[in-house]
Amino acid sequence: MTTVDQQQRSGPPAPRRRSRRDEILEIAVGLFAARGYHGVSMDDIGSAAGVTGPALYHHFAGKEAMLVAALIPVSEGLLHGGKARVSQHVDDASAALGDLIDFHVEFALANPAVIALHLHELDRLPDEPRRQIRRLQRLYVEEWVGVLATLRPELEAAEARVLAHAAFGLMNSTPFLGGEVDRRRRAALLREATIHALTGK
Repeated sequence: MTTVDQQQRSGPPAPRRRSRRDEILEIAVGLFAARGYHGVSMDDIGSAAGVTGPALYHHFAGKEAMLVAALIPVSEGLLHGGKARVSQHVDDASAALGDLIDFHVEFALANPAVIALHLHELDRLPDEPRRQIRRLQRLYVEEWVGVLATLRPELEAAEARVLAHAAFGLMNSTPFLGGEVDRRRRAALLREATIHALTGK
């Protein structure tokens, strides 16, 4: 049995090592985002990942399965992260909005390929996973709408929803930005622009 002293001496647990499947999926997402879904073959992915055909199919049934594996966890993560941040500021809508913006800006800056993939390739998915992703997205939007409704009670729910979608468009512009502005400054600019778009301040 491990004692508290032993845990403290051993330090925090090591981060989970990325699996080969994770690595292949990241490569596939990058290729899809750069060339488009139909512009990439399984052979292209295998070649880029250094994996032979049979080994590649051991991890994924095909390109469609890769698209599902890339997009559903992202939508789930956004919803869970948004809920967590709102729950930390139950009595302070302004702080909740600031935390939501920080959360989404960091996501956008860290995941430009996934954002590009979502914007251009979501309709490639079969009906069921596409419906699942759309549902997760709607629930995430409603987290923002609830905060905006509290912060700006003059807004109808539909109006708050319009503003939330406009904010996502602004923050998700990351894939189309050049690298001439460093990440920290880009984050500050995106936060400032988004808070102004949502509050007018």
